[in-house]
Amino acid sequence: MIDTHAHLDGEEFRDDLPAVIQRAREAGVEKVFIPAIDLATSQLIPQLCSQYPGYLYPMAGLHPEEVRADWREVLQEIKLALPLESASSADSNQTPLPRVGDGPLAIGEVGLDFYWSREFEQEQLLAFEEQVRWSVETRLPLMIHCRKAQNEMVKILRRYERELPGGVFHCFTGNQLEARELLSFERFVLGIGGVLTFKKSHLPEDLPAAVPLSRIVLETDSPYMAPVPNRGQRNEPAFVALVMQRLAEAYGVSPEVVERQTNANVARVFGISC
Repeated sequence: MIDTHAHLDGEEFRDDLPAVIQRAREAGVEKVFIPAIDLATSQLIPQLCSQYPGYLYPMAGLHPEEVRADWREVLQEIKLALPLESASSADSNQTPLPRVGDGPLAIGEVGLDFYWSREFEQEQLLAFEEQVRWSVETRLPLMIHCRKAQNEMVKILRRYERELPGGVFHCFTGNQLEARELLSFERFVLGIGGVLTFKKSHLPEDLPAAVPLSRIVLETDSPYMAPVPNRGQRNEPAFVALVMQRLAEAYGVSPEVVERQTNANVARVFGISC
């Protein structure tokens, strides 16, 4: 299994990260991808990942909830971590370039979030579009966070649809109609996590009706949204096995089928071997 989204750099893992990693390995988690949310995490996460080479993989980006009036200056600093020169001649119709060295695996976590406030709405829109352009330029996939802003997000992505290498719509919890709209971006997949296991979740019915397994990747969003029966606890990558199991039940296939297919999807979207 691959956990494509876990914030293992957070304070919640400060005291026992080695044990968390060990439990993930024992549960069968082969790789864990670590999104950044701001300048500090974009700079620190590669250092964390270097302690677990070939297991933890970094991203770089500015989360919409971290966007402020100084977003341009922040993005200028974050951009220094991106492999711009090596990708300058990339064919925009190609899949992501193979990952080189210890650089970021993807641009993320980026996107739009108008759930709590629209105070920095215009800044969020501009910052997101700038990072979408980074994806086009670098051929790095996007890890997209979107809450109460799907229409605005889709409008921006449509401008670059033919050029984008792909990415993940992280933490998908929408309905069939919303899923179909997102999957119209052919190189993108949906990130499915612990919400799938919640008692009132409609995902076990809606996903098989609208989303082929070839368009799904697994995630935990650790330390948030732990799956049942661990709901309310700190989430961690080992729990991605519970998401895989529930996904297998929903699609009427074995967990092994889900594991093989989602790993293949990760390899396709992120340009790494799995």
